[in-house]
Amino acid sequence: MAIVAFVSNDQAVTKHQVLILGAGFAGLELATWLSERHGNGLAVTVLDKADTFVFGFKKLDVLFGKATPEAVQLPYRDFVKPGVSLKREAVRSIDPAARRVVTDAGTHEAEMLVIALGADYDVSTTPGIVLGQNEFYTLEGAIHLRDVLPTFSKGHAVIGVCSAPYKCPPAPSECALMLHDYLTERGVRGDCKITIANPMSSPVPPSPETARALLAAFAERGIEFLANSPVVAVDEQRKVVTLAGGRELPCDLFLGVPKNRAPDVVVAAGMTENGWVTVNPRTLETPFPGVYAVGDMANTGTPKAGFFAENAARAVAQNISALLDRQEPNARNPGTGSCYIAFGDNRIARVDVDFFSGPTPTGVFNEPSEAMRIDKQNFGASRAARWFGRSEA
Repeated sequence: MAIVAFVSNDQAVTKHQVLILGAGFAGLELATWLSERHGNGLAVTVLDKADTFVFGFKKLDVLFGKATPEAVQLPYRDFVKPGVSLKREAVRSIDPAARRVVTDAGTHEAEMLVIALGADYDVSTTPGIVLGQNEFYTLEGAIHLRDVLPTFSKGHAVIGVCSAPYKCPPAPSECALMLHDYLTERGVRGDCKITIANPMSSPVPPSPETARALLAAFAERGIEFLANSPVVAVDEQRKVVTLAGGRELPCDLFLGVPKNRAPDVVVAAGMTENGWVTVNPRTLETPFPGVYAVGDMANTGTPKAGFFAENAARAVAQNISALLDRQEPNARNPGTGSCYIAFGDNRIARVDVDFFSGPTPTGVFNEPSEAMRIDKQNFGASRAARWFGRSEA
């Protein structure tokens, strides 16, 4: 579907229309790239149910009192780009064959539809996990646990992951290391045990060097890492966490990572398989013509992290632009990206991962340093400036 606009002399001008669902890393970068390339010559609509954007890594800062909730939220009203309209609407249904979307405010149709709604959380399969309470992957959960932490001075803290894949794979490790620092600063670390229960085989499977560095940091701090051990239930009354296989851990403080999967509205549209949207990993095309899926909900085989979503979004933007200009779409998702990892003591490391260049994924580990801390700050600040015109994030 194209729309018709009128210039000052009443001459009709047809604008191609692109509809983007979701204003996370993928949606924001996609819309920004298209705006830079086409300006007002293209009609781009972005829909998101929220009114602010939050970098995922900032939730840990909120959890440990290093930032206020207000400071980490970037209002969507500040996302102002030529040719782009960002609307606060909740998606109710998606018809991918017709490229038609119904929201709580109306119906949208477009020539190109990009679904970038991210991953949602499914607590139905893990008894005892409660969104906004004993998990730190939502802002509400991070705020709640921030207020719980001062009451924890003795006992067993469990950072538990319910299933894989999940967003920001290093985050549970970061949480454990930051919790160690937090309890040490309060003078109660000796009375507390910290355990990470993770379904993966190591903290960062694509990079053995990174995994070894994290395991060494855990050993140095007395943090237990349980591999291949997803959490299947939490019982706060009995103060236990149950792992796959039936093992129970004592648990006086639970900081959880709920099961991740594609949003219900995408599942209802018939676009998912085993919880994720089926796509061509290099082009992000779905089986439906003119429909792409980008970001955490897309099954590309790469980590569910902002850097990877951003790189994939650029490839999609370039291909949409080429198609609308009647050119060959030859951009490809590089499958590369970086994850920053807080090692405690205000030191940050970074792992650079490449999933598509060779027969197996490879990762390069950049050791924790002050320079990497500044690099991470610049990463957030540059995106805040590019998308929202902010000097810092």
